[in-house]
Amino acid sequence: MAIIESVTLGVADPAAALRFYTTAFGLESQIRLRASEEPTTGFRGFTLALTVSQPADVDGLVDAALAEGATSLKPAAKSLWGYGGVVQAPDGTVWKVATSAKKDTGPATRRIDEMVLLLGVADVGAGKRFYVGQGLYVSKSFGRVYCEFESGSSPFKLALYRRRALAKDLGLSPDGTGSHRLVVSGDAGPFTDPDGYAWEAATPAPVH
Repeated sequence: MAIIESVTLGVADPAAALRFYTTAFGLESQIRLRASEEPTTGFRGFTLALTVSQPADVDGLVDAALAEGATSLKPAAKSLWGYGGVVQAPDGTVWKVATSAKKDTGPATRRIDEMVLLLGVADVGAGKRFYVGQGLYVSKSFGRVYCEFESGSSPFKLALYRRRALAKDLGLSPDGTGSHRLVVSGDAGPFTDPDGYAWEAATPAPVH
């Protein structure tokens, strides 16, 4: 089964982005950063979602991100499915922090239970067929609306959502041009998917 090994964000200032992700979310090693000046405007088509255990954890991570210079796209609030908020990091990447719980069950923590790379695509069915062809296994599928893949030992779960619906969920206009400023590394790569998301072959872990 093919899986994601890492996610690399293209950013103008990798050192500043590293400080942000370390301080705001505690992601010292989970996210890789690469210097990029590739032109990009508007919605880049994807979001990284952090799933946590309770609303207090959402508030803590969202507040920490805002304190480090992120922009609020959707303030943390209750919804039908739980509780969550959306922020845009200083480098332009959109992050969603959410929980399915509606009440706190203990003191707030900064523990992240799951990370999801959610790609906005033009055709979920076509995207699903493409990724199955690359060796990924479907774990959940809701027609042409949403598709989720098995994550195995990966730190990331991959999911596909209609681009317009994803943008609406994030509080953004679906319009955007240029680079996604995203490279996914895994044992399925290298390739570029039908929506222009680039994958590269995972780099082997160093041998000591």
